[in-house]
Amino acid sequence: MRGIAGFIESLSLGYSTLIYSFEKAGIEEEEPTKFDLWLERTFGKSATKVVLGIGTVLGVVLAVGLFVLLPSLGVKLISGYVPDWSRSLLEGLIKIAVFIAYLAAVSKMPDIARTFEYHGAEHKTIFTYEQGAQLTVENVRTRSRFHPRCGTSFLLIVLVISILVSSLPIVTWDNVLIRALTKLALLPVVVGISYELIQYAGRHDNLFTRIVSAPGLWLQRITTREPDDSQIEVAIASMLPVLTGNPEDDKW
Repeated sequence: MRGIAGFIESLSLGYSTLIYSFEKAGIEEEEPTKFDLWLERTFGKSATKVVLGIGTVLGVVLAVGLFVLLPSLGVKLISGYVPDWSRSLLEGLIKIAVFIAYLAAVSKMPDIARTFEYHGAEHKTIFTYEQGAQLTVENVRTRSRFHPRCGTSFLLIVLVISILVSSLPIVTWDNVLIRALTKLALLPVVVGISYELIQYAGRHDNLFTRIVSAPGLWLQRITTREPDDSQIEVAIASMLPVLTGNPEDDKW
């Protein structure tokens, strides 16, 4: 339950922060397009929330299509050539391949690449604090941008755990839609296990946690970039207000 609650809270905070960031980014001297003007006339001050709301719905639909329906349909097409026991494994491998390909593709976009630089700054800042050093640009700059408790690592672990859960005898239907609905129903279980696993891996250093963390750390070579000093300053300024002063309470 803790994993599900944390996941929902992260989604909520991420969405509200995205709205705030989107509104701030829009404050620039650019000539509004006809579409921008139509949105403003139609929805007024709620235009930003409407756009992001539509984007969120489309994102969920796309995610379900790419990571649930597409793998199930793809494996069904070749089901006559592969053993039944390998079906969930193949579906999981397709999910992981689609996920990595998607991240690699969007990382080529200038805005996303810059976002990944801020992502790297965030990791460096957290590492600096966790190691007990003062939060200065000089100290943060020297830290690693690869952190074991990262959202990217979490999503990858979710995909791997989903393979294991889907391999259980409860997912035995051949119908693509029923298989997809069953996997969606099992998502809370998958998220909960993944959350506890990544929390444990982030707080312990042993052979098991290094193995668990390795794929996510590798994937962060795509989702993080080396930041410049101004981005590090932003990361420090973002982190300072949420610190309690007690290192035990500040563990994420």
